[in-house]
This record gives sequence, C-alpha cells and structure tokens, in this order.
Amino acid sequence: SYKQRLRTSEAAKKYLQGRGITGELARDFQLGYAPSGWQTLENGLEGVSRRALLDAGLVSEGKTKKHYDRFRDRVMFPIRNIKGQVIGFGGRLIEDVDGPKYINSPETELFKKGEELYGLYEARKSNTRLDKIILVEGYMDVLSMVQSGLTNVVATLGTATNEAHFYKLFKYTDEVILCFDGDHAGRQAGWRALERALPVVSDQKQIKLMFVPEGEDPDTLF
Repeated sequence: SYKQRLRTSEAAKKYLQGRGITGELARDFQLGYAPSGWQTLENGLEGVSRRALLDAGLVSEGKTKKHYDRFRDRVMFPIRNIKGQVIGFGGRLIEDVDGPKYINSPETELFKKGEELYGLYEARKSNTRLDKIILVEGYMDVLSMVQSGLTNVVATLGTATNEAHFYKLFKYTDEVILCFDGDHAGRQAGWRALERALPVVSDQKQIKLMFVPEGEDPDTLF
C-alpha cells in the first residue's frame, strides 16, 4: 500500500520532513508514497482486479489500451469522507520535474471533487462540534496548520470553493474562516468564495475572510 511504501522511501520521508511534517502527523493523516514505476501498484496488489483499479482511478488506460499507475513518484494524501472511508487521493511530486505539481483522483461514483473537503474527517475526529472551521486551498496548508496546533482546518480539492462546500461545512460549525494566499490570485479566490457563500449565510452562520501577508501562504506562515 502507499502507506507501506512511505516507510521505505527515503526521498519521500526527506521531502515531508523538509516541509515540517512529523511521523505522527503522517500517521494521523495516513500519508503515503506512490513509487515511480509504471505498473507498481497493479503488480503489487494481490486479489484486486484491474477493473477495480480503473474504476477507482488508481490505474489509467492509454490510447493504445496499455495500463499504467495514475500516481507515480508522489507523496500521497488519502481523501476521506466524513465516515473516515478513503474515497480518493491527492498526489504531490517530490522532485522538480515536468508535469503538474498536484494531481487528484478522477471523479468516481464515490468521489465528487466539488463536494468533498480534505481534512474534515480528521478535524471532526479531534472535536465533533467545531466552534469554527478554517478553509484553506491545499493539502500542505492543512498539514502545516495542524502541525502548529490548529486542528480545525480543511481544504478544497483543487476546485473553487462552492455552495456545496459551505452547506457541508455549516453542518458541523457556525463559523467558517476563509484563509487564502496573500497574492492577487489568492485574494481573487477569497472574494469569489465569499460570493458563493452568500446564499448559505444567516444570522446563525457566519463567514470571515482572512488574507495572509503578501508573498506568504498558510503553509509558510504557520
């Protein structure tokens, strides 16, 4: 599994340690590592059919019908639903090479990117009723803030914040704090998210907007 691979990958462990992620935090969030081979996952999982891996978005099919692991040489972030079930993954490159820095599992019957929030299960595990929830933009933002002692942090999954996110958040808290990067793009994202939240806001449900200093982001600030 990805978790087991992390234990044996010095490069992945070094990357996480360099980002300030402890072994305990990696354990709590079930972080893992996807090796660089093209068919490592498929060859290493006994009793799991190729069709199941394709349906889960863990294996992809090329134009020539060849199959290959979707996640290769990436730190893996399991995405859990509110019940704690793994419904998808995010993967980050650990080397500065060509290709997207982050990729997520594709949409499946279980995994709807625009409706899920990374870290919500873990936040509620720490405290089932949260006075407030901080919403950030990335996996590492969540982890660095949790490492700093803020356990009520969640992130969207590479999608813009929308009404579905706010409806879900307000099931578990009465106050959402939007915390985005301190650059132009971060400020734009913050205002757009605030607009999406307006139909959900009431006297009992509050939204606050917080921008980190210019040139910083929640990952580097905390």
